[in-house]
Amino acid sequence: MLLSALPCSAAAAQVSTAELLQKADAAWKKGQRAEAIALTTRAISSDPGNLKAIALRGRYHYDLREDNEAVTDFDVVIKQDPRASGIFQLRGWSKFRLGKFEESIADFDRVIALLPSEEPQHWQRGIVYYYAKRFGDGRKQFELHQTVNPNDVENAAWHFLCVARLDGIGKARAALIPIAGDVRIPMMEVHSLFAGKATPSEVLKAAEAGETNSARRNNQLFYAHLYLGLYFEAVGEAMKSGEHIFKAATDYKTEGPMGDVARVHAAILRKQRK
Repeated sequence: MLLSALPCSAAAAQVSTAELLQKADAAWKKGQRAEAIALTTRAISSDPGNLKAIALRGRYHYDLREDNEAVTDFDVVIKQDPRASGIFQLRGWSKFRLGKFEESIADFDRVIALLPSEEPQHWQRGIVYYYAKRFGDGRKQFELHQTVNPNDVENAAWHFLCVARLDGIGKARAALIPIAGDVRIPMMEVHSLFAGKATPSEVLKAAEAGETNSARRNNQLFYAHLYLGLYFEAVGEAMKSGEHIFKAATDYKTEGPMGDVARVHAAILRKQRK
């Protein structure tokens, strides 16, 4: 239906909503986060059934890690559009960050049901399997992911972690996926650590290369401490594991998905200690 064919009030509402969403997008790009959310909220108030506006506000909350608010908006979108695979994906990671692991997996399962070709790519589901203590499912997911991402030490490490929980460190080392092409520092040292061929100090020494206080060095140290923490957890050294996980989550925090993993893991440890 042409806009000119709509009743005047409906046409005005649609134009108003579109303008508000354009302003919200511009505000977000300028770093005006609260203003962008306020504008999307105004758009939703003027047009409560506008799923684009609701999804956009949910995405803003998601990017700010305001996960309860994000999930509330995503719930509305999914109720009206149960084939919204992208919204299921975002809601799944929000639920992971909230510590709702089985609900997270259910959302990722829905993504894969809608887009079966995406299953090999879904390393996020493998990580959530680990935290849900579904180590056999995690092992299968990381083996599947290896078929599309063959040079990633992180995939080999998470596979190792799942196998270690199932069968012990010896079998995990025997089953460690060989990696040759990961150029990120200090990932090859991490791989050697998991293989029993390097020490934690060697991982840290590699990660400390570069200019002090640089973003690159911070990132290197984040990954070093995250995987040292996970490694020490696997070998049963809880105190050392916690020290490194907390350093990854706080001292060398990063904003990416693996930063979320460190924060979730740190939250689990805090809850256990209480």
